[in-house]
Amino acid sequence: MLNSRLLSLIRKEFIQIRRDPRTLALTFLLPVIQLFLLGYAATNDVRNVPLAVFDQDKSAASRELLDAYRAADYFQIAFDVNSEEEIERLIENNSARAGMIIPPEYSERVTAGTPVQIAFIIDGSDPTVANQALATANLIAQSQAIDLAVERLAARGQGQAFAPAVEARTQVWYNPDLVSAYYMIPALIGIILQVLAVMLTATAIVREREHGTIEQLIVTPIRSWELVAGKVIPYVLLAFFDAIEILVAGVILFGVPINGSIPLLLALSGLFILTTLGLGIFISTVANTQQEAMLLTMFTLLPSIFLSGFFFPLAAMPRVLQWISYAVPLRYFLIIVRGIVLKGAGLEALGPEVFALALFGIAIMAAATGRFRKRLD
Repeated sequence: MLNSRLLSLIRKEFIQIRRDPRTLALTFLLPVIQLFLLGYAATNDVRNVPLAVFDQDKSAASRELLDAYRAADYFQIAFDVNSEEEIERLIENNSARAGMIIPPEYSERVTAGTPVQIAFIIDGSDPTVANQALATANLIAQSQAIDLAVERLAARGQGQAFAPAVEARTQVWYNPDLVSAYYMIPALIGIILQVLAVMLTATAIVREREHGTIEQLIVTPIRSWELVAGKVIPYVLLAFFDAIEILVAGVILFGVPINGSIPLLLALSGLFILTTLGLGIFISTVANTQQEAMLLTMFTLLPSIFLSGFFFPLAAMPRVLQWISYAVPLRYFLIIVRGIVLKGAGLEALGPEVFALALFGIAIMAAATGRFRKRLD
C-alpha cells in the first residue's frame, strides 16, 4: 500500500502535468508522429524505382521483357525515350534512377537462341537504391533468360533436358515478405520509451529546481525515497501508455503481427523503463536548467541509436564498437521486443537479455537515486 505522503506527491505531480497541456499533448502525440514518420521513412525496401527505357526493337519479345520488369514491382517504367542522351538527362536531373537500352536485334537473337545483351544504367548516387536495383535487374534478366531457354527446348521436345540437378527450396521465417517495417516498428518502442522517459523525468525534476519548489518539498516530512518515487511513478504510467499506444498504432497502421505474449512484452518494457527513468534522474542531478537536460537527453540518445542495432546490424560493426554496445541497455531491449513481436519468443529464450537488462536497471536506478539524495542533502 502506498502511504498518504507518497500519494499526495504523486497527485501533485499529476496536477503539474495537467497544468502543462503542451507537454502532455506532446507526450501522447509524439510517439504516433515518430512512429508514422520513421515507420514509413526508415525502410530499406526499394519499390517503384523510376526507369527510363530506350527500346530500339519495339517487338513482342522486347515488350515481354519489359512486362517482366514491370511485374516485379521494383521498377516503374516511367519514361519511354528515343535516345541514350535522353536517359542520361533524366538520370542527371533525378527524374529517373535507372535506364534500360534494348538493342534493335533483340527479337532476332532471342528467336535464334543466340546471346543478346541489354544495357542497364543505374544511378549510384544512393548506394542503397543502387545495390537493390542492380541485384533486382540482374535477377529479372536471368529469370527471363531461363524462361526463354525452357520455351525453346520445349518447342523442340527437350523441355526435360533443362531441369536443374539441384534445386534450392528457400523458406523465410518470422517475416516471410521481408517487410522492414515489421523489423523497425518494434524497435521504435525502445527508442520512443527512452526519449520520453528520460526527457520527462529529467526536465520535471530540473523544473522543480529552477522554480525553487523542490526546496519546499525537502522541508516537508517526506523521505527522500518517497520524493524520488513520487516524481517517477507518474512518468512510469505515461511511458506504459505510450508503449501500448505504439503497439496499437503499429498494428493498425503497418499491420505488424504480434506473435508473442503482450503481458510479457509490457512486463519487460517496465524493466527497460526502470533503466531509462534512472538515466533521467541521473541527468537531473547533472543539469541545472531544462535546456541542459534536453541536450543531455539527446546526447545519450545518439549512442543508443547507433550502437543498439536499431539501424545498423551489430555484426557489421568493428569489434571495438561491438564490445562497447554491450554497455547500451537499448541493445538488450531491442532483442527482447523483436524476439517477442516477430518470433513469439518466451522468457526462456530471452533469459540472457532479460538478466542483463535487469542488472542495468538496478545499477542505474540505484546510482541515480543515490546521487539524487546526496544533492538533496
